Amino acid sequence: MSNRVSRRQAGRWADQEQQAAPQQYAAPPPQYEAPPQYAAPEPAAAPPAGSGMDSKLAQLKELGALREQGVLSDAEFEAQKARILAG
Repeated sequence: MSNRVSRRQAGRWADQEQQAAPQQYAAPPPQYEAPPQYAAPEPAAAPPAGSGMDSKLAQLKELGALREQGVLSDAEFEAQKARILAG
């Protein structure tokens, strides 16, 4: 007789757990904050139209100096050089 009572009680507990499970396992609160969003840097101002080749030459010299000082990597230097020559 005690087995029947314990089985019935176990069945009731299982039913209660199933009913409580959807509430218990609702979406957990966020654990981490989203990383802050940073704005992209503004592009450099375009050189004056009248100076033409002299302006490009001055920019390339300045770019070369930055690379020699270690401020720019070779890849950054090449990308900026291509931008100057294309513009």
